[in-house]
Amino acid sequence: MAWIVLVVSGFLETVWATALSKTEGFTRLWPTLTFGVALVLSMAGLAYALRSIPVGTGYAVWVGIGAIGTAVVGMVWMGEGVNLAKILCLLLLVSGIVGLKLLH
Repeated sequence: MAWIVLVVSGFLETVWATALSKTEGFTRLWPTLTFGVALVLSMAGLAYALRSIPVGTGYAVWVGIGAIGTAVVGMVWMGEGVNLAKILCLLLLVSGIVGLKLLH
């Protein structure tokens, strides 16, 4: 169960990071509320997962999922550039996350 919560929390990190970019300095209500709710849920899920997953592994997986998700959202929906080097770097992150899970 902790791993499922950790993965969901990682995806929520993508939500709050994306919402943060849309808040315009916390001057827009809905992106700011989305940011706050997703941040609290993401951190709460991370805290729950770290009760049974080592902090180094759990935090690395959480950050990795959030970073990969945010990069993909940026490239697919926010007009950020896509190139082979970026894709390969993201695949390296995925392999690291999978490796950490397998070694746990």
